[in-house]
Amino acid sequence: MIARRQASAGARIFSIVAALLAALEGCALSSPASAPARQPAPPASLTSPLTQGNEARILVDGPATHAAMRAAIARARDHVNLESYIVDDSPVGERLAELLKKKAAQGVKVNLLYDSVGSIKTPREFFERLRKAGIAVCEFNPVKREPAKLNNRDHRKILVVDGRVAFTGGVNISETYASGSARARSQPGKERDRKDGWRDTHVQVEGPVVAQLQRLSLDAWALQDCGPAPEARYFPPLERRGDKAMRVVRTDPDSGKSEMYAVLLDQIGKARSRVWLTMGYFVPDPRTKEALMQAARRGVDVRLVLPGFSDFWAPVYAGRSHYEDLLGAGVRIYEWHEALMHAKTAVIDSAWSSVGSTNLDWRSFVHNYEDNLVVQDAGFARQMEQRFREDVAASVEVDPAAWRARRPGEKLKEWFARQWEYLL
Repeated sequence: MIARRQASAGARIFSIVAALLAALEGCALSSPASAPARQPAPPASLTSPLTQGNEARILVDGPATHAAMRAAIARARDHVNLESYIVDDSPVGERLAELLKKKAAQGVKVNLLYDSVGSIKTPREFFERLRKAGIAVCEFNPVKREPAKLNNRDHRKILVVDGRVAFTGGVNISETYASGSARARSQPGKERDRKDGWRDTHVQVEGPVVAQLQRLSLDAWALQDCGPAPEARYFPPLERRGDKAMRVVRTDPDSGKSEMYAVLLDQIGKARSRVWLTMGYFVPDPRTKEALMQAARRGVDVRLVLPGFSDFWAPVYAGRSHYEDLLGAGVRIYEWHEALMHAKTAVIDSAWSSVGSTNLDWRSFVHNYEDNLVVQDAGFARQMEQRFREDVAASVEVDPAAWRARRPGEKLKEWFARQWEYLL
């Protein structure tokens, strides 16, 4: 059980160590401040167009997300495409595996794409059993076969069923999601004992935008040496399912471009009333940090809900090294301490929202394959704002005066972590 709880932390540390080794091999490790060319690069245009006629349902935490995913898979008639950074062999993973094997036995084409580093703790026998059951299984950038790509991880979490319903967000197939964050918050104990019941957000969608998530998942499969995906009706005609405008934005290290970076900077720059962000990992690059500060200075209500602890200490302290500047500009910062915050969401001006896998850090904007669902709809934004208010109510606001008076030891940790923020 302990090993399962540490899987995510181990995977992230593995990626960072790999990046350090690669950088040291070329004797070219430099900090973001001294290497402006390494800034995340916005694309000239977005890959996917804004589509009309969609519907979306917000899913809060692991139990609700996994239940909705299993219900959709149980109804599958043609195919199931599952792409996840972590797929473990916990009861959560085993329950899903049994359902996938059942659907494969019924003649449904089932494809599973998992990340080699994210799922590094999962026994290979787990995936072999799925292969023997007729499921197409693909390992993304295998550690042993692709050493040059160790730092480029598939951090996406996408499920598409029959090309008609899709899911994406921050929830992995992992034991850490066996219970919800409300249960974790209700149990007394120290933070280090509260790494179950992670707080996360996922979204279920129907309508034309499903084809964009399908395309992204199939493209990720095609990047690997796993052969073609089994033939299926991956792109059926899609009718209107609602009235929401949506698009999928991606980060792709192969192209060196981050669409989410571009759209988020654009929306923050245009914001007039509020910018509310919830981020599981927060290590901002200079442009994003300045955009947040400028928004606060022009009177925008800029608020950040961030983790008060994490599965790896360094990103938390690297993010905290930026607090003083942000607080000084009028940004309000809240930290979750009662359960591990892992969500990656944004809601801006009560009209524009995003749910996905992209953190606000260098790793997501530069190194990883990521995806986010962007929703331009006032009704959906109101739901996101209500969720944000509930997260704020469960958080502790960082007081600027108290923050300036924090202990020297904390400042030293922040300084040390910040030296490696490009790799975190």
